[in-house]
Amino acid sequence: MQKIKLDYSEVIQQLNDVKKQLSELHLPSPSETKLGQNQLTFTKEWLQREENLQKMVIQYMQAVQKNVEDTHANVDILKKQDEAIVK
Repeated sequence: MQKIKLDYSEVIQQLNDVKKQLSELHLPSPSETKLGQNQLTFTKEWLQREENLQKMVIQYMQAVQKNVEDTHANVDILKKQDEAIVK
């Protein structure tokens, strides 16, 4: 029979690394003031597209954060179950 072993410290370290990288991720939103007096249709569409991308990146980051938190909670549960079985 094969054993599956949870290396708790390694998993938690990886999760902490993901959290750290996620917190350092920054995508600045486009600045309309840098465009000056430019009133081209393309410029307006570009700004709208950039705003949409910004929103999608924020939603993605929130989803990753939630997944990391859920994984951390599940790993904690597995560790407690393993400790209970050993006792």
